[in-house]
Order: sequence, then structure tokens, then C-alpha cells
Amino acid sequence: MLTPDHLWTVAANGGTPVDRTPKLEGSALQLTVDAKGNAWATVARGVHSEVDVVHDNHLVPAYKWPEGTFNNGPISPQIASAPEVRVFTVTDPQHASNVAVAHSDTLQRITNEGEDQLAKIALGEVRAVHWKSKEGIALEGIVTFPEDYAPGRKYPFMVEPHGGPEANDSIRLDTFTRIFAGMGYIVLQPQYRGSTGYGTDFLNAIYQHFGDRAYRDVDSATDYAIAQGWADPNRLTMFGWSAGGFMTSWTVTQTSRYKAAIEGAGITDWLSFMWTSDVQQFDYDARWPDKDPAAFTDFSAAMHSENVSTPLLILHGAADERVPTYQGRELFEVLAARGKTTRMVTYPGSPHFPTVWEQRQDVFREIAAWLAKYNP
Repeated sequence: MLTPDHLWTVAANGGTPVDRTPKLEGSALQLTVDAKGNAWATVARGVHSEVDVVHDNHLVPAYKWPEGTFNNGPISPQIASAPEVRVFTVTDPQHASNVAVAHSDTLQRITNEGEDQLAKIALGEVRAVHWKSKEGIALEGIVTFPEDYAPGRKYPFMVEPHGGPEANDSIRLDTFTRIFAGMGYIVLQPQYRGSTGYGTDFLNAIYQHFGDRAYRDVDSATDYAIAQGWADPNRLTMFGWSAGGFMTSWTVTQTSRYKAAIEGAGITDWLSFMWTSDVQQFDYDARWPDKDPAAFTDFSAAMHSENVSTPLLILHGAADERVPTYQGRELFEVLAARGKTTRMVTYPGSPHFPTVWEQRQDVFREIAAWLAKYNP
């Protein structure tokens, strides 16, 4: 049995579950069992991942993909008499997801999907970076450079907090960051407190503190990029979707350092969100909104709209059940009423992120136009 940061076992005839990973400095994200009874777990270790095997009730590292990550754990034949073949889906910043087969303790990629298209595109460097926030919190992130990056030159900069928030970015070919880097941006994806891959304490640190602890972690990524000489402090921007959309809308109520911001499907009013999302997010705050409304309005961007000076683009699906569309509409309406610079685009029939290709294209057209206008 798997929980976000623990692997448990229980005897086949019943009994008390036992936590086999009480001090896991990572997150066990996926568990599979093959026809021969081997149990495999995909484990995030920060922005990298590995596949471990359960041996003597403990996780033992089995496979790694150099410079990249796994999209899923091993797929094995489900007939016990079949040949013992383990197949993985692997990716890295220079290659799309492809199939790799295990040979002993090494992996060999056997497909080359997307190679012909990628051969026509110049891609910049991607690497993991580490820094400490002003609070002394050790943080990790992924930085993506434009293809023409030259050391010593300052670039327009985008900080891109991931969704979830119980998730993490990984070293892979990332569509969003590659498109933004193609626009000339250096993009940094910070793994803020609340992310998977760093153990239980890190994961649970944002309980009732999403709007302050995670916010400070994300904003420290911008401090780091400026200190490295990468980011032009006069050309800072921010983009996030879902929980990253919350972080974006919340950030522009707290600071005016960003010249433009884009939030997609973000939570802007926690008080009403708690009972209207298809996933009630009690892991962020288990208090009753009607009994303690201030606990939820304190971190709601719609309640602090007077502080916003950053031009904010809001993108939202009209059929979103995860973060209902009214969340974006409420923030848009109050910003517009206050005379703030804002725009909202709603995608008909779209769930939490558009599934129609033309709508996905439009997301990037809207973002590119917003950045060109407000962070040229």
C-alpha cells in the first residue's frame, strides 16, 4: 500500500500495517507488482526519480535513468510463465518519452519517438539548482535556459510554481518551460514546501501555511535567479496553473516586483473553494470555513485585490470541476472593478486544463501576447 511519502506492508492474513519507509528522504509515488510477486516503487528524490524494488520489506534502488526521469514504473508481463522482461517509460530534457528495457541493472532505450521533430529544434540547457531561502530553508529547482543563453547577460525571467501542490517537477522534456525559453525567458521551477520528493516534514510544512511558507519559497527562487546574474530584475514575470495559479494570484497581492503575471485555473477564494471543488482539499486546512472564515480569507487573492499592481492574465476552463470557473471570474471582476490591469479568457467545455488542441494553442498565444505587452 502506498501513501504520498510512505510504503506500508500488511500481512496477507491481516494485522497491523507497518510503515517500511518512516524516514524516506523522498516520496514513493507509484507501486506496481509483477506476476512473479516483485513489488516496485517509483520514488521521487527531489527532481530526479528512481525505481526501487521491495526487498526484505525495504526499498532498494534498482534502476535510474541518467540525466532524466521515469514517467512510470516497470511494466512486466502479467503471466508468470512469460519471459521476465521489464519495460519503462523514460524521458530527459533533450528527449521525449520513450520506451526502455532493462538488461540486468541497466536500461536501454529501444524507441525514438519524437527524435525527428526535436532534431529541428535548438534546445537550451536544463539543470537542477539549489539555494537557501532567507529563512534558511534548503530548496531545489529546475532552471531552463534559452538556446542562445550567454553567461553574464541578464534575461527576462519567469518563475513557474507547479500545481498540486502535492507534486513536483522533474528533469524531463517539459513543454511549458521549453516554449517560454523559446520566447527568450530563463525559467525556474521551484520545488517549494508542500512538494513531493523531499520527505514527510517538507510535504506537510504547508498545512495551514500555503500562502506564507510556500509563497516565500517561490519568491526566493526569483531572488536566487537575480543573485546568479541570470534574471533582469526589471523584467520579472510569473506563471502557474492550478495550485501554481493560486500561488501566482496570491503573489501579486504581496509584491509588485513582477511586471506581468499569468494564472491558470487558480484558487482565488479558499472560503468557497473548500466545498465546491471535486477534491475537497482538507490536507491544506481542516478547519470549518463557516466557523473560522478568516483562516481562509487570509490567503485568498480576491480578498486582497486592492494590493495588486501587476497586470494579471487569468485563464480558466468553463467546465472545470477541480477549481470551479467562478474562482477566476471572482478575481477578474474585483480587479476590473478596482481599475486594475487584467484580462480573463474562458475556454468553453474545458476541464481543469484544456483538452482541445486549438484551446491549448490559444493558451500559449494569450500568454505570449500578455508578456509581449507588459514585460517586453
